[in-house]
Amino acid sequence: MVTEDALRMLKPKTQPQRFQAAKDFLYGLTGYQFVRHAQEMKHEAESLFFIATMGDLVGIPVLPPIHALRLLPYFAPEIARWKRQLARSREFWEKEEYDLHGV
Repeated sequence: MVTEDALRMLKPKTQPQRFQAAKDFLYGLTGYQFVRHAQEMKHEAESLFFIATMGDLVGIPVLPPIHALRLLPYFAPEIARWKRQLARSREFWEKEEYDLHGV
């Protein structure tokens, strides 16, 4: 017995769906790594900025607290995410690409 979902999957795809599939494939083939690298660089720059301004929250006194308090309303929504990111961040030697697989 064939369900409606199975029949829907067997129907030929329309032209826009095929175009979107080809577009997604080419994006994954060419641009995905660049986007991921840009996102990682953005997160690293944000982390450095947070440490320079709000380092007191994690025990790194860098700026006088009065300057950090002026910026606090802008940083308040991001503080929890930043702390989670610092807790799970790895050093360069802990990354998967540096593991000696099978050696």
